[in-house]
Amino acid sequence: MDKKLIFEKVDHTLLTQTATWEEIKQICDDAIIYSVASVCIPPSYVKQVKEYVKDKMAVCTVIGFPNGYNTTAVKVFEAKDAIGDGADEIDMVINLGLLKDKKYDQILEEIKQLKAACGDHILKVIIETCLLTDEEKIKMCEIVTNAGADFIKTSTGFSKSGATFEDVALFAKHVGKGIRIKAAGGISSFDDAEKFIELGASRLGTSRIVKLAKNQEGSGY
Repeated sequence: MDKKLIFEKVDHTLLTQTATWEEIKQICDDAIIYSVASVCIPPSYVKQVKEYVKDKMAVCTVIGFPNGYNTTAVKVFEAKDAIGDGADEIDMVINLGLLKDKKYDQILEEIKQLKAACGDHILKVIIETCLLTDEEKIKMCEIVTNAGADFIKTSTGFSKSGATFEDVALFAKHVGKGIRIKAAGGISSFDDAEKFIELGASRLGTSRIVKLAKNQEGSGY
């Protein structure tokens, strides 16, 4: 697969707690050079990043991150605030405790409220697959589909592990029509990226692919 086609699916990501403005600017510069899908950065940097990149690329940020147990009202506020600052795409984390308690209607309602807050902006729903059973992952495919979100996303990159080939294949089998898949966390090579795309992922959350292209060590998210 042409590397250009891989870059077009990459959300070039820096979400570490210690991320500085200089580091954020660097990933923005790299993201523009390699024509990636978006740059995914902390909410506190959205306004600065939008002013910095202008219309050269999409700006993505995270909501309820990384644990997902904020109240729905807080998540809605975060999403509206980020969009007001210039975010083009929102990656939200579900409340995993509600899923474990089988309170599916509450999860569905929360995602619907986030999508309403996002409007025409893309909403990706992070379900943290490494903490779920296959049954729970399949249920989340159904809920994300019914809620009208744009993507289901594997991972935050801040838990026990990130995306796996098996989980992306499972998503592809169970998500509804029009729901896209984002594999995130632990994508460490172009071969891995290509395999995730072949299995059905249309976005890749990673910092490593661009680092590899720059002949830097492919470590991190």
